[in-house]
Parts: sequence; C-alpha cells; structure tokens
Amino acid sequence: MFKKFEGQNIFSFMEHFPDDDTCKSYLYESRWKSGFKCPKCGSTEEHHSKDKYSKRCKNCKHTVSVTSGTIFHKLKFSLRKAFYIIFEMSTTTKGSSSPVLAKKLGIEQKTAWRFSHKVRMAMKSSEMYPFEADIEVDETYIGGKEDGNQGRGAKEKDIVVVAVEKTKNDTGIKRAYALKIDNTGSQELMKIFEKHISSEANVKTDKWTGYSPIKKLWNIEQEKSKGGENFELIHRFIMGLKQWIRGIYHKVSSEHLQSYLNEYTYRFNRSIFKETIFDNLIQRMLKEQPIMAASLKLCSPNLKT
Repeated sequence: MFKKFEGQNIFSFMEHFPDDDTCKSYLYESRWKSGFKCPKCGSTEEHHSKDKYSKRCKNCKHTVSVTSGTIFHKLKFSLRKAFYIIFEMSTTTKGSSSPVLAKKLGIEQKTAWRFSHKVRMAMKSSEMYPFEADIEVDETYIGGKEDGNQGRGAKEKDIVVVAVEKTKNDTGIKRAYALKIDNTGSQELMKIFEKHISSEANVKTDKWTGYSPIKKLWNIEQEKSKGGENFELIHRFIMGLKQWIRGIYHKVSSEHLQSYLNEYTYRFNRSIFKETIFDNLIQRMLKEQPIMAASLKLCSPNLKT
C-alpha cells in the first residue's frame, strides 16, 4: 500500500527510499493515484506494460514511463540522489548550495546546480491564492556592496519588490512573495499586485511615488517610513532573505535571481507544513514539463550556488 512520506528526519527518509526502485514506486503511485490518462490520445484505458513502472495506452499503444513528461525526464544520475536533493531543498530551513550537494552525493557541481534549478522552477507560485488581508509592500536591492548609493539610486543591483501578508494579530507573517523587477516605476511595481494581491486587500507601503498610480485599483495606504520601525515585519523578512543569499550562495546571478526568490518563499510559506513539504514538491515536479540542460545557463563554478 502506498505510504506518503512525511517528516524531516534523514534516517526516516533513507529507510523510506533505500534504492531507486522505491523512488520509482513512489513516483508511480503519486503520478497515477487518480488514474491513467494517455498524454498522446487522452484515453484512460491501459494495457499491461512489461515495465512495472510504466503505463501502456490500450487505444494508441503509447508507453508512458513514470518519469516521461516530468522534470525527472532523462535524469543523468540516480533517482535516489535526486530525491535526496528534493528532500534537502524542501525540509531543511536553508537548503544547500550545489557544491555542498555535489560533495555529499558524489556528482559534478554543474549537475547538482542544474537539477537544483529544476527543483526551484517547481517551487514557483501558482499565483492562484492572492493575499486578501492586511499586506505590507516594499522594495529592496540585492547585490554586492558598492560605493555610493545603496538605495533606489544604486547601480549594478537587482531590484526586488516584496509583499507580506500579516497574521490576524499583526505580530507575524503568514505568507510572503518576492518578485524581481526592472525598475521602481508603477508599471513594474504593479506586477506583484497583479500576481499576488487581491484588490480587496488592505495594503500599506511607504511614500514612494511609484505606488500612487496603483492606488486607483488597490486600497493602498502610504506612510512615511520611520527608519523601518513602522514596517518591521517586511523589513525582517527582507533581512532574512538577504542573509540567506549571502550565507548559502554568497551571491546569485541576475538571470537566475527569481528562481532563488521562489525557493526562499516556497519554504517560508510552508514553514508550518514541513511534515508534508517533500511530498508537495514531488507532486509539483511531476506536473512540470521536462527542462533540457542546454536551456539552463550554468552559473560560474566559482560561485557558491
């Protein structure tokens, strides 16, 4: 009988997945738990397949392996090692860099990085559950230290707009999202509102003029920032995000920054669901289309990514 993996204990994980076969079995049960549907003709009738981890369509005779059409397609290393990377990236508080994963698993760093990046793609928000309560929005700048401007005038830094949904008693953060944008103009700032904030929400932000045009569509209260004291929750989140990037990855490329933001917010938003987070990520990866390695621009091997 299929048993969903729950928990964060590494020994329980190793016992649950002692070899590649148990990993394939988990994918098989997860992928077709609601029944088979042929991706080629749409038929739900199946024939016996010689491979116990595949399905064969009775109508068009198309054979579907347990990994075909998913992120696990044409995996270059063992499925058990892939499961470990998913476990590490989902259940731990901070995740792991590709050099650390490569050393632990005995694979090349570029291989670890590419698969980790595929996992991050599955961590992307579905954008189906917008914030509806009390929200704080602010922008921040991510990048190496430089002389001169550190705020809105800073050069060679990536701009990230952040939105956090406060808990009912306003003492904590329920959920958060972060989005890389090109500039702090209203059209770019609007993106996080369109993706993640309901028009019924109550939004609080600072006096930056870029938010003024957005007030026509969203309920926005602008308040002068008092050194961050009146925006404590969102500043705390932003500080944690920056410390995570510096501590785990040192720095990340502008091209891939959004994927790292997705990773951070995915874990943050499921911090109270760590018992089931591994299985949740497996389900997401089974729904994602295959990503060819050639389409991923590898970061410099000298970077801690």
